[in-house]
Amino acid sequence: MLKIVGYPDRYSVAPGEKIAFKISLEEGSHFDARLVRVVHGDCNPEGPGLKFRHVKTSADGRHKGRPQRVDAGSYMVVEDFPALTSGPFTFCAMIWPTLPTRSDQTLLAQWDGAAQSGFRIAMTDGGELSVTLADGSGGTAELKSGRPMLERQWYAVAVSIDPATGMVTLDQRPLQPYAQIADRAHASARLAVLPKAVTAPLFMAGCPEKDGTVGRHFDGKIDDPLLLRGAHAADRHDLYLRPVIDPALLPDIIARWDFSQGIRTTRTIDIGPSQYPGRIVHLPARGMKGWNWTGEEMSWMRKPEHYGAIHFHSDDVYDAGWETSVELTIPVDLKSGPYALHVKCGENDREATREEYIAFFVRPPRRHKDRRERPKVLVLASTASYIAYANHGEHITARGAERQMGRLLTFGHTDLYMYDHPELGGSLYDRHADGSGVCYSSRLRPNLNFSPQYHSWLGGHGSALYQYNADTHLYDWLDHKGVDYDLITDEDLHTDGYELLRDYRVVVTGTHPEYHSTPMWDAMKAWIDRGGRLMYMGGNGWYWRIAYHDELPGVIEVRRAEDGIRTWEAEPGEYHHSFTGEYGGLWRRVGRAPNVICGVGFIAQGFDISSYYRRGPDADNPRASFIFKDVPDEIIGDFGLIGGGASGIELDCITTNLGSPPNMLRLASSENHNSMMMLVNEEFTVVPPNLGGDQNERVRADLSFGETPSGGALFATSSIAWCGSLSHNNYDNNVSKICWNVLQRFADPEPFKGAF
Repeated sequence: MLKIVGYPDRYSVAPGEKIAFKISLEEGSHFDARLVRVVHGDCNPEGPGLKFRHVKTSADGRHKGRPQRVDAGSYMVVEDFPALTSGPFTFCAMIWPTLPTRSDQTLLAQWDGAAQSGFRIAMTDGGELSVTLADGSGGTAELKSGRPMLERQWYAVAVSIDPATGMVTLDQRPLQPYAQIADRAHASARLAVLPKAVTAPLFMAGCPEKDGTVGRHFDGKIDDPLLLRGAHAADRHDLYLRPVIDPALLPDIIARWDFSQGIRTTRTIDIGPSQYPGRIVHLPARGMKGWNWTGEEMSWMRKPEHYGAIHFHSDDVYDAGWETSVELTIPVDLKSGPYALHVKCGENDREATREEYIAFFVRPPRRHKDRRERPKVLVLASTASYIAYANHGEHITARGAERQMGRLLTFGHTDLYMYDHPELGGSLYDRHADGSGVCYSSRLRPNLNFSPQYHSWLGGHGSALYQYNADTHLYDWLDHKGVDYDLITDEDLHTDGYELLRDYRVVVTGTHPEYHSTPMWDAMKAWIDRGGRLMYMGGNGWYWRIAYHDELPGVIEVRRAEDGIRTWEAEPGEYHHSFTGEYGGLWRRVGRAPNVICGVGFIAQGFDISSYYRRGPDADNPRASFIFKDVPDEIIGDFGLIGGGASGIELDCITTNLGSPPNMLRLASSENHNSMMMLVNEEFTVVPPNLGGDQNERVRADLSFGETPSGGALFATSSIAWCGSLSHNNYDNNVSKICWNVLQRFADPEPFKGAF
């Protein structure tokens, strides 16, 4: 098991800026830290081995540590709210429970956690509506509806409480009644406990606990919540759901939150006369269809009144909120590139791992005038993809993962820790406890697979690396070749745009640059169109469209819309990002296929054995002569640390009708893939019988090159496994030579022929 974990407060930091590290120590009281430059993070003895260079800084030395925990679960809180139990009141809402079998889920509470006083309106005992009153002296009383609500069905709930008499009335009405289903309920009783007027914040979908955390969260959607003065019958709520409300009804309103407003924010808007705005915590899903959604509009931007629901989850998490354990000001002369804080609390053994490499990146200086004399080669670190895959636990929670991988999966200490600590939050490939897909992912929490030494279940035979650690194969090769380069992250590119790319001649990607926002896509396309030279060193790039939040740093959103390789799919009508309103899903589905950026696009995936490339006729084209200097071989990359070959995991190919430029040269193509390397589902309509690479000729990776009209060029390896072959035979191999030839020519200022 892991005995020390942590995360940085940012993934990218410029020289002269501070970065803070949040550490949780599972045993002992102190840990040692040191800054290292990450060169190679692969433990495989068949490769070059682990390589870290110590960089002396003020962070070096021993630091105090303690356990830190994540208080997961989303909710809404209204800080300055009057004491509801000072008089009779009624709460009404439309709710859509998604995990009714989990007991004690709060809908609304004004509760003093320390004194155990106040009221809670909840769902309990398999889905029954309930009310709990507590007087702070140990006395509690509860009323239940007596009938459980169904999962993923809309209900109108109404609860009235008279604190002076203890009279409580509950009402739950299904919007869609079913024959033989008894889920309509009404209950009324005078409870023996009279709650005191509690001066405390108002909570929705969560409740304060004795230990200061917020718990007893609700899993499901809440829409049109309303608080009224006085005790009212359940049908009173119907009058407030009309498009035009009788003015005579307005004086009774204490608060009326409209969740269809402010969807892009972390605020909830009270449209009642008293204006009690709320704040949402841990990012429950917004832009979600409500009880009145009809399907006439699929975007919350066009008909927001149909998207008045917030989907709360008991396992939502945005910011772990840990205290800083180590803070470091980056030296002004530190080279741009990949780094990590190495923290250690003892020696590793079979039972425990007592060290962690907390990865981050040093970007070039922010001031433009300080960047003019920088290297002309820029590496783009795929941090959006790292966040998308953060704590990817599908191998732990999903059935059939071994069949998909074609091998037995083994768990390390990191996987076991991930299993034991679901409060760390899942990846964009995981599902919440209620079965809904995780559509938000944040870097402000431990990201256990964003670390050197991590072995991924997705990484194929051999080194079993994927995402960040697979990218260290590229860092190692650049280091071995003595390449002077700068590095930026996806978040840097999203924020700074084209201006950040402008002065670089070459951009080199990692192995899997899969996730891109619109500003990222636009910036890269503008740079390419102005003569940039892109070395796309991976596969399945520019695939999913994401959005970054307007207000919150380090969080991305994806909506798994109507196509693509996905482990969950968004509900109909919920395909548009709540952060931006943009249509989500594949870039291909908005007319911007990956082929438009890098000349190739996703075609197949398989996670067991990698194959090789066979040289094609286009390799003899004079335009490609520089690429094959000193490379006469017909077979390319029949070796490698990822699956034993350079073509594996996920593959791309040239497809002109999706935007691959017609001048792209197919220099080589992979072959001899097995049945586990399958055509991706966006590539067919009727399911063909020959999906696997052993039968389908379309399953291949195309090593590709093409010039752009502005004197730039595109080079695509089209395989995630490619970089795993760079170090073979002490870096003396045809994969390494091809990349070196391309990098040298791309760094040369001479324009490529074909420019206007």
